[in-house]
Amino acid sequence: MSASAFDVAEVVAGLRAARTRWRESQQRQREPGGRELPSREALQGIVESLRGVLFPMRLGPPDLRQDSEDWYIGHTLDTLLHALCAQVRLELRHAGRHEVDADDLVRRFAASLPAIRGLLDSDVLAAFQGDPAARSVDEVLLCYPGIDAMVHHRVAHRLYELGVPLLARIVAELAHGRTGIDIHPGATIGAGFFIDHGTGVVIGETAVIGERVRVYQAVTLGAKRFPTDDGKIRKGLARHPQVEDDVVIYAGATLLGRIVIGRGSTIGGNVWVTDDVPPGSNVTQASARQDRRP
Repeated sequence: MSASAFDVAEVVAGLRAARTRWRESQQRQREPGGRELPSREALQGIVESLRGVLFPMRLGPPDLRQDSEDWYIGHTLDTLLHALCAQVRLELRHAGRHEVDADDLVRRFAASLPAIRGLLDSDVLAAFQGDPAARSVDEVLLCYPGIDAMVHHRVAHRLYELGVPLLARIVAELAHGRTGIDIHPGATIGAGFFIDHGTGVVIGETAVIGERVRVYQAVTLGAKRFPTDDGKIRKGLARHPQVEDDVVIYAGATLLGRIVIGRGSTIGGNVWVTDDVPPGSNVTQASARQDRRP
């Protein structure tokens, strides 16, 4: 059967008309020189290379030898940083931020990689020490979806801090698709963070999480309400929980609004929390029901 039997030309024309309507409604100018926005596929390759740079003997090439680590890291970094710079330029151009130096931004990102590795080491240790089923730190790094999500988040959060939020969000959504763990790149997360199991965890943009915090599957750190101006949602407001150091949040718990969960508290499974929790508290379904009684 020939291609013309499918009315391809008509479909192409219809898609062109749909693109034109969208671009006109969004007041988009025609881009004469290639794609307008960063590439999800390019960023996926960049992140995979970064995983190898950060953990060369575990997440790098299978034939890598330890005496070649520095050569591999240097060669890979040079390639991926040039690729990242191209994606940064696309976002900056699209946002009209022509005053920002993409090369300098990427240099600052590269300089932060040792610190990112240190944070990830603390996350791996937290998972190993917090899970009785973990047999080694290598198993944790290679197998645990929570660690995969945190590798992406530590990278995405730094990009967010440096002022390329679209790139950061794409990196975060790559992890979301791989792991089922949804962490907004704006969320601030301290050292030694452990997501056990992980599926269904949601952490919002303005959440602040302290050190040595552990959460289980299906936990939500979300917003309680969205203030509006003239019917439009106000963006950028702090609206997600602050979780202090050494807190444990069990499966299915939902924490909403700009509340504070005090240091050393335990939040039980399937609890709905919308008020501050004092340090050292133990919140269960029974105690939450008791608090709601008149």
